Amino acid sequence: MNRGKQTWPHRSFKLTGFGEPLREQHDQIGAPAGKQVLLRVLACGVCHSDLHLSDGFFDLGGGKRMDLGRGIALPRTLGHEIAGEVVAVGEQVTGLAIGDRRLLYPWIGCGDCGLCSAGAEHLCPQPRHHGTTVDGGFSNFVMVPDARYLLAFDPLPESFAATLACSGLTAYSALCKAGAKSASDPLLIIGAGGVGLAAISIACALSGVGPVVAEIDGDKREGALAAGASEVVDPRDPDVKRRLMKHTGGGFAAAVDFVGATATVALGMNLLRKGGRLVVVGLYGGSMEFSLPTLPLRSVSLMGSYVGSLKELEELMALARDLKLNPMQIVPRTLGSTQAVLEDLRAGRIRGRAVIIPSVTDSKDVS
Repeated sequence: MNRGKQTWPHRSFKLTGFGEPLREQHDQIGAPAGKQVLLRVLACGVCHSDLHLSDGFFDLGGGKRMDLGRGIALPRTLGHEIAGEVVAVGEQVTGLAIGDRRLLYPWIGCGDCGLCSAGAEHLCPQPRHHGTTVDGGFSNFVMVPDARYLLAFDPLPESFAATLACSGLTAYSALCKAGAKSASDPLLIIGAGGVGLAAISIACALSGVGPVVAEIDGDKREGALAAGASEVVDPRDPDVKRRLMKHTGGGFAAAVDFVGATATVALGMNLLRKGGRLVVVGLYGGSMEFSLPTLPLRSVSLMGSYVGSLKELEELMALARDLKLNPMQIVPRTLGSTQAVLEDLRAGRIRGRAVIIPSVTDSKDVS
């Protein structure tokens, strides 16, 4: 295996200032040591959280912001949905061969705290998350600290496999929190963007029942039906609450909000039946007010969900490798167009999931 002082030409697009365009950088990346593994990036998905990270804040509503600057040291290469090919390994790595294709679990923790010991590295207070606190996949190479975070993804195409590390995992973990649903326990999904579409496919695979989907965009509603939704609605319809409450016989057993805005959280809470659960995933921003006595009187639950654990990704990969998931629409783009992709995503011009393919030259842009 390739070890020693060999280096590889490294091209990356880095965030050098919050609110500023990514900057292209060329340098050399060295050989891995110890438990490290060097991956050639085959595909890297582009996520809405990349927009928040590039802005440097989350909108908390009411003019308040969560500053991300203290947790992200610049310059930083973004991109956390990474599928790659093993190029070299450190001297302590076993069980991997050059050329193996692997998906990276990017939500790595410190490894020592109670959360990490419990398998919740993604919630670690001292994270080593690729694409946020350490360099990610908007580049042609990425260094992985330990082979245990690499999952085989064949026979899946790398462009689809990459999306499972965040959008797929986020959807799967949220659905697990919501609980498996059946025809008698209806599920509402709010938002049919990239993560919402992944959730529709996963929900169908887990329960065999298509969820109801609320989405304001007509094209996305069509995409939700194609992904397996049993029904789609426009939440701006003034009659939508009455119709859905009647259709479900008193409300949904669970709702998962992949938008995370004031209006969507209110919609989800209002459409729950007694004992129902709302899982908020989206990071659009805002705040909400509700009457506290309604929580015990209705016995409803409101909880958040942030990406997912390594164990959950392993479970999701088992579903995907058994070909039980319908791949979402993939929009392949070149490494050189990364900044343009972020701009397209911010403007709502991406349908499905944009994925950076570094091996495609900029002169042959696949966009």
